[in-house]
Amino acid sequence: MADDTPDVTADLPDSPIHTTGTDHITLVGSNEEDTIEFYRDLLGMPLVLRQPNLDDPSSTHLFFDTGDGRIITFFVGDRPSNQQPPRGGVGGVHHLALSIDPERFVEIREALDDADRHYNEFDRGIFHSLYTRDHNGFLLELSTDKFSIPDERKGEVLATAQRIREEAGADFAREEDVEAALNELGIEYDKVELPDAPSGSKF
Repeated sequence: MADDTPDVTADLPDSPIHTTGTDHITLVGSNEEDTIEFYRDLLGMPLVLRQPNLDDPSSTHLFFDTGDGRIITFFVGDRPSNQQPPRGGVGGVHHLALSIDPERFVEIREALDDADRHYNEFDRGIFHSLYTRDHNGFLLELSTDKFSIPDERKGEVLATAQRIREEAGADFAREEDVEAALNELGIEYDKVELPDAPSGSKF
């Protein structure tokens, strides 16, 4: 019987197109005031461009820098914010993960408390995360890596950790799998000390 499990590898696939990174992600927002208050004033993303939505000039297009030059944008209008979680399903967006500085993890968690923002904290094995919702109920993950992994080698590290965890018979990638992958690949790294948290795993 043939094994239909897809190969997990950082090697480029034999495909006609190869993307070079994420340029921006666009979400449909509610109104300008609430969107700026959450993404600029709470999460600290500079508002770098504001212009009409070129497909619908009756709405405004807001561009925020997420911290590394990657952009998240919102189409906003004169709509009330709605904190009920949006409907999921095929074609929907489950959540957006944003990187945060591991040295500021506790400070960021306290800022969410100060802003009366509900959140859940989980140790996900290979990273550590806070989950919260924006003013429209959209799920955001504020995530930090447990190891200092160069961005250009992250895919290689994760693919190697995948092989190691499969060889170990583990259900999901664990901290020790990533550390073993970094050592196998000869990548120098620092390990980040983060608070204890529930595993966030159903296994």
